[in-house]
Amino acid sequence: MQHFWAIQMADWLDQIKWTEDGLLPVIAQDAQTGDVLMMAWMNAESLALTVDTGFAVYWSRSRQSLWKKGETSGNQQKVHSLLLDCDGDTLLLKVDQIGGVACHTGRRSCFYFALESGQWQATTPVLKDPAEMYKS
Repeated sequence: MQHFWAIQMADWLDQIKWTEDGLLPVIAQDAQTGDVLMMAWMNAESLALTVDTGFAVYWSRSRQSLWKKGETSGNQQKVHSLLLDCDGDTLLLKVDQIGGVACHTGRRSCFYFALESGQWQATTPVLKDPAEMYKS
């Protein structure tokens, strides 16, 4: 016999339009400032874990595995809300960015290149040395 909560969870997951690979693009946005921090991917398991734990869990396409944001670097994302777009195919996470850094390069946001005079220029400083964040 299936539990009521499992039926409810399946209902909301089934309302999402997943890619052919079973993935969903996700934008992480700072809940206080509105800064766009990063874009990543989730599958149904990572989304369910995100909802269950209250912390962002993504799907790493390169490693083909779950990736709890900050498990190595300490820069976790505490989720305030999840918003599905009108087409049901993109998710917006409003988060508290613990540690102040969302990007693996040590910057606040992954969106730090600006097109200036026909060239992509880095516009924000490195806040934490990636070698320090990922030493293991």
